[in-house]
Parts: sequence; C-alpha cells; structure tokens
Amino acid sequence: MAESNAIPQWFSGSEHTHRVAAAVAQYGPIARTTLAQMLGLSQGALSRITSDLIYAGVIEELPAASGATGKLPERFTPKENSDRRGRPQTSLVLCSNARTFVGVKVHGTSIVSAAVNAHGEVVSDRHEVPIGEDQSPEYVTGAIARLTAACTDDVVSAGLPSPTAVGVAVGGHVVNDSVVTFAPFLHWDGETDFGAMVGKATGLPCGVFNDIDSLLVDASWFGPGVGLDMFAVVTIGIGVGYSLAVHGEPVSYPDKSYGLVGHVLVDPEGPRCTSGHIGCSQCLTDDSIAEQYSAIVGRPVTFEDFARDARAHVPQASQLVHRTCFRLGALVSMVANIAMPGHVMIAGESAFLAKLGTDSLRDGIRHYRHSQAAPVKFTIVNHDWQLWAKAAASRVIVKHIG
Repeated sequence: MAESNAIPQWFSGSEHTHRVAAAVAQYGPIARTTLAQMLGLSQGALSRITSDLIYAGVIEELPAASGATGKLPERFTPKENSDRRGRPQTSLVLCSNARTFVGVKVHGTSIVSAAVNAHGEVVSDRHEVPIGEDQSPEYVTGAIARLTAACTDDVVSAGLPSPTAVGVAVGGHVVNDSVVTFAPFLHWDGETDFGAMVGKATGLPCGVFNDIDSLLVDASWFGPGVGLDMFAVVTIGIGVGYSLAVHGEPVSYPDKSYGLVGHVLVDPEGPRCTSGHIGCSQCLTDDSIAEQYSAIVGRPVTFEDFARDARAHVPQASQLVHRTCFRLGALVSMVANIAMPGHVMIAGESAFLAKLGTDSLRDGIRHYRHSQAAPVKFTIVNHDWQLWAKAAASRVIVKHIG
C-alpha cells in the first residue's frame, strides 16, 4: 500500500503503548491489575501508559460499580490482588464513539457497506449497490465512493465523527493490503491497486483485505474468537473457504487465498468435481449441491429451489441437507484435527444448512475424530453481507490501533 494511502495510527507512542491499547480493545472492560499481569508490565508503567491513552481520548474508565468485564485469553488466570486498600478497581475500555470507520464487502452480485465505531459495532444503516454486467474496478470504485458518502452522512447525522478510513473485503488474493492480484468472482485481470483507487475516490485511507481473513479477525477481536489461542473460520456458499488465527492474528501464508481447502477429500463416495476429484469439498458448494439435488428429483433445479425445499423439510431436500452437513462435519473435523483450533466458526451464504442439519454436522465431526478427543466447539453464523462489511472495517480498526 502506498504510504499516502496507509491506515493512520490513532496515536503515537511506544510499542508497549500500542500493546496496551490493543489489549483494552480486545479484552475490555479490563482492570488495570489484570492488564498489567497479562502484558508483563509493572503497575507504575501501566499507570503511566493508561493515563496517556486516557488523555489522548483512546481509552476511558468504567466505574467499579458497573461490574462489566471482558473475555480474557484462555490459559491466563489473573492473580488475586492482595492489596485491597485504596479506591475500588475501575475497568478500562476503548472509547467506542471516538472513531468511526466504513466497511465494504464486494461480492459477485452487489457491494454492501456499513459504518462501525471503534468497538466494531454497526452505527449506520446498511447500504447496498448491485453489480450487473459491469464488474470493472472502475465501476466498483465509484460505487464504493457513493456507499462511503452514504455511511458518512449516517454517522455525522447521529453526532458521531466522520469516518477515519475505509476497509474493503474481497474474495481473492490481496498484496500489501491494497493490490488485488486474484478476484475470481469479479473476473479482474492482472494486478489492480484497488486500495489506491478507493482511497483517491473516497478521499480516505483505504485497506483492502481478503474477505475470509477479515471475518476471522472480526471474530477474534469482537466475537466468538476473543481470547482463543487458536481459532478457525470455515465458509460454505459459492465456494469453500478456510482461515486460521493464532492469538487473534491470521496465519500468514501467501497462497492461502487461492481456495486451497476447496479440494480436500470429505467423502470418498461423493460426487466428482469439475477438476476430476471424487468427493472433495467442492461438493459443499451451491453449484454442486444444485447438481446433486437435480439428480435426486430427476429434473434441473437451482440452489434456490433446493434451499426452499430444505427449509420446507421436503424429504429429498432434507436427505441432501444431512448428507451435506455430514460432509461439512468431516471438513470441520479435519481442520480441528490438523490445525487444532479451540473453536471453529461456520459462516457463508449457505451456513444455514448447518443449522438445518446440526446433528449430522456433529456426526461428521465425531466420525473423523478420536473418541477420547474433546468435542469440537463450533458457532454457526447467520449469513448477512453486512457482517462481512463490518469485518472489513474491523481490519482497519486493528491497524488504526497499531
């Protein structure tokens, strides 16, 4: 990303200062004594840092009577403070409405945006622009500029500060948080410095990120992944996706955005994909499910037809739901067995299937997992592209805090 388009730092300070602010953002409300123990800082050093951050308007105190506490990192247990003299313990939180950010999700048929505050909470209306035949970077950039303006109007009307930066999530491969080198659902050719284009069009610093990584970071900072040593996201829909976080940070691997999990074996008796693999995880995609359902009912049908019948509990559709969820369970079990995350989040356009066939999902996990191994914890997320837009903004928040 060009330096002029880089996400600005919220404040200047030492590495410890940024670590303290990040910990408050991720684990707050949190007591000073707990924060000092977690970061290995003396009470005096922490007191100086937090005083500076409070003065800068980055964090604030909650009264002891509020009783609010955040989720702490697993394997960390705060020591009891033996000195109970002095004023009651207050908790620290990030100043939620001191900053706002615009998040945008670009997918094959539309662009969705929302503004969030520093806690990653949506503070604007949902805005959306369709994508028709023109999927060019120029059209998408212009649409993002209009969406950003709409989000800005929302937050200013609500008495909140204008957005600090824009985060954009795309399905594909992104270099330096700006240059899109591979965007299969948008059919872009070559390298596109999309961050620079959006930054120029909106007048705001812009970061461009892989969409599944963004969902992972959002959950690790503001969702079910907070505090977990290892946390994974598996998505199903038009494609199959996977990403892994270690201590809240996505594992960096330059080739992971190319859908590498899309062809791992999940059912040795499953259908053949377009690449010739039998029973790979492509059988979890919408197109494959539509083909499978067409074969079951004996006529061509769409995925939308299948989804309607599945929700209506039509027997043939329910049969395919349970088969699909068992296969999804095999994929989740594989992720759990190899990467060993403490929790897996299942998301994507077709994640509703996991809710329709949760028992089969659990059966698939158990089938490929040792009987004495701990059960795999998972969360199924209701699909909404606004969540993905919010996740793009969360990536910017993390970078803004530094």
